[in-house]
Amino acid sequence: MKRMQSNVRRVPCGRTLVAAGLFLTLSGVGLAQNESRPSASANSSTADSKEVKAETTRKPSFSAAPSYGIAQIQKINEEVRRVWVDNQIAPSPPASDVEWCRRVYLDVIGRIPSVDELRAFVASRDSDRKAKLVNKLLTDEAYTDEYARNWTTIWTNILIGRNGGLDNNTMINREGMQKYLRDSFARNKPYDRMVYELVTATGGTAPGAEDFNGATNFLVMKLDENAAQATAMTAKIFLGLQVQCTQCHNHPFNDWKQQKFWEFNAFFRQTRSQRLGMRREMGNAKLMNQDFPGEGTPANPAEAIIYYEERNGELRSSFPVFVDGTEISRSGYLSECDRRTELGKLIVSSPYMDKVMANRMWQHFLGYGFTKPVDDLGPHNNPSHPALLDYLGEQFRYVSHDLKELIKWITLSEAYSLSSRIVKTKNDKDDPLLGEQPKFSHFYLRQMRAEELYESLLVATEAHKTRGTFEEVERQKADWLRQFTIAFGTDEGDEATTFNGTIPQALMLFNGDLIKKATDVSNGSFLHRVAASNIKPEAKIDYLFNAALSRDPTKDEFKIANALLVARKGDGAAALQDIFWAVLNSNEFIIQH
Repeated sequence: MKRMQSNVRRVPCGRTLVAAGLFLTLSGVGLAQNESRPSASANSSTADSKEVKAETTRKPSFSAAPSYGIAQIQKINEEVRRVWVDNQIAPSPPASDVEWCRRVYLDVIGRIPSVDELRAFVASRDSDRKAKLVNKLLTDEAYTDEYARNWTTIWTNILIGRNGGLDNNTMINREGMQKYLRDSFARNKPYDRMVYELVTATGGTAPGAEDFNGATNFLVMKLDENAAQATAMTAKIFLGLQVQCTQCHNHPFNDWKQQKFWEFNAFFRQTRSQRLGMRREMGNAKLMNQDFPGEGTPANPAEAIIYYEERNGELRSSFPVFVDGTEISRSGYLSECDRRTELGKLIVSSPYMDKVMANRMWQHFLGYGFTKPVDDLGPHNNPSHPALLDYLGEQFRYVSHDLKELIKWITLSEAYSLSSRIVKTKNDKDDPLLGEQPKFSHFYLRQMRAEELYESLLVATEAHKTRGTFEEVERQKADWLRQFTIAFGTDEGDEATTFNGTIPQALMLFNGDLIKKATDVSNGSFLHRVAASNIKPEAKIDYLFNAALSRDPTKDEFKIANALLVARKGDGAAALQDIFWAVLNSNEFIIQH
């Protein structure tokens, strides 16, 4: 405890207790907010700051949710409300504008809004200001790079994991994977095209290679043990079918047989990876196709059979058959049948691809998908909203798999606009943590992803304005993130993160280099600029709360913050340092609400 106090701030004990009081107040209040006080401006925009205050405490009446003239949004609202009626629950009231604004920035571009962005949104009185903001984040060139960065981060982790491309002997080139994804998202490449390219890719993994194709990084390290991991991960990620359970035995919960796994596996038997350069050279490899002779004796490429062993020791044979029963040529000759190309065509024509992506995106924005896990659409796993899941999958295909359209529908839906505050006797039983299927009658609290925290700290301190190239920033971020990732080394490449409220994470936030940099008061730092500005002390406090929490301080918070200013006896920078440290370490900062 002594060490924590000394690292928090180098101040006498009494003043540290005042800072601790603000920290405890923020943590105790959590996401509920006390009565607010009159607001002051941090940049001569008094009206804007007052708008932030007004939106924090506004209690809008609950009425029919707007659909913004978009049929898909109206249908989403109708289907979600139908479940509320069926379960006799009522939704929470809508979130305030400042809460919704912070929420949509985090989910769409992976960071909280800047003070200017927040105040600009709140100052708008347009009835369609939410739709305009979503369109701005999705289509304005000013946000293209951040949109692409956020979704590149998300999909890099899905496809190769947080550790992918960072091991000493890896063939994965993380920068190559990111380059492919960043280009795809920046151009709003249709999702079906992305899936096809990832499944069928050939070429080099590293940028700069003559035949560079960043999409190859998805499969290049998944071909060991007869491509068992390629089989499992391709089916799970792009079809929402967890066939890995059937690799060694029949599925325990439905009628899927072991045969299904090996029929899907047969699509990958023409594929191999080759390491280039010295073995210790990371991320330099090639993914290629070649004729597959089959596993029979003697070899017969024209009828390229594979064998697998059942639990009773009996050998069985299989050929490439898609999950819906569609068979392709049994030939292992590339000139007669490129099996991965055929697999890519079958995946993008499957309704499973549409539904699992709709499910995944719904989970990203609402905290839970319609199934748990989100990538398990098997017959044993009934969705919470089956009609809505089917509808979203169908509509996603109807708009040619335009991800931005899907994002627009979800972020402008009624469910996404609700407050995170549970209303007792109305929707307190809507709690997925108790094992119930989600009803989406309130916004489910969740912790920021580690990457979101990193980016949000940069924005809160305005450090994002002077960042380097994408590659430089990603390397710095990857180094910081590695402290939270644990690789399990399983056949499926499982990994976990300790960025989940554990003691190591708490200590990192209290004392870590990122927080120390964010609360630095040396010349040129964010806090030094705020402290040296010509605005009133109360406006400086407002500015820090706007920067980190997207709202103004409550009366209680402002009272404690003022006490810090008094306790510092004129050392405004030190007082602001204590205030900002407490705000950044609060539950409210790190929780998506």
